[in-house]
Amino acid sequence: MGVVVILATVVANVVAALADFTKARFATETAAEVGVPQTWLPILGTLKTAGAAGLTLGLTGVPYLGLAAAVGLVLFFLGAIVVHLRAHEFHHIVATVGYLALTTAALSTEIGRTG
Repeated sequence: MGVVVILATVVANVVAALADFTKARFATETAAEVGVPQTWLPILGTLKTAGAAGLTLGLTGVPYLGLAAAVGLVLFFLGAIVVHLRAHEFHHIVATVGYLALTTAALSTEIGRTG
């Protein structure tokens, strides 16, 4: 079950990163609503991709890298929630909370895997 949670987290973050890299409409609109410059989207996509890659490497035998990636993604999405709250943007925050819940589950799984 834990591997499924981690794989779901990887897929979700890769999809979110692709939206950032391709400047999908919902990504650019959300960024504008919360006051994040469009030029940051590739950076945010890179961070999500790095987290997904770290989780994947954690599954393939580098457990502490997976743990570090999970921590990084949890911190990333906590920061994103703060940005949404500061901008008084409550419509798209639901998805961000979902990403936080998924990455928190992955972190819990990684903690259990690494001891």
